[in-house]
Amino acid sequence: MKKLAIGLYAAVTAGLMVWGYYQAIYVAPNDAMQGEIFRIIYYHVPSFATAFTFFSISFLGSIGYLSFRRSRPEWAQMADAWALAGAEVGVVFCSVGLTTGPLWARRAWGIWWTWDARLTTTLVLWLIYVSYLLLRRFSAGPQMQTLAAVLGIFGALDVPIVYMANRWWRTQHPAPVFGGGEGSGMDPSMVGALLWNMLAWFAWGALILVLRYNVERKQQKIDEAEATAALNA
Repeated sequence: MKKLAIGLYAAVTAGLMVWGYYQAIYVAPNDAMQGEIFRIIYYHVPSFATAFTFFSISFLGSIGYLSFRRSRPEWAQMADAWALAGAEVGVVFCSVGLTTGPLWARRAWGIWWTWDARLTTTLVLWLIYVSYLLLRRFSAGPQMQTLAAVLGIFGALDVPIVYMANRWWRTQHPAPVFGGGEGSGMDPSMVGALLWNMLAWFAWGALILVLRYNVERKQQKIDEAEATAALNA
């Protein structure tokens, strides 16, 4: 039954991804100033929105691990699994955002990259969570989980800085489309395509997140069984 539910969810997610692509490429009109290159926003924005969401899950999981590691070890391990899954999936989607951004910039600005506040803080965020994953990969023991949790919390503090960067500082990055100043916003004919892709990417990310969490929980139980067997031996 569980496999059937996952299969149905995956099928719906695939359908949403296809529908989102259709909306972005064939339904939404060209931007009056940027032309076809503007369509990358339908992938760039959802990828970062999804990444920020999963970094937030990693943040909450890290707090949960530190809170329960002594009083409720089982809860702590579950929280740690969510923290790791959120960080891994967040890095994947953040990488997509950091790839689509320069593709747009090359056409719009004539350069691939510039060290403005929004781009630099985003790169720092990506590097922190890559460091988190490297720590998880090449270290071992309960102390590793504690250090990773602290690093995960530290990394998540950069998320609001990234989001607010082009509001707090003068940047080359485009002004906020939603919630910006006077004249900001998106033409109603484009909003539908963006929202469909936001939904599709969140659904896709949630599927990967849950699968990765389940894999990590199984690995934790295997490690626990091996540790118990070694003590008994």
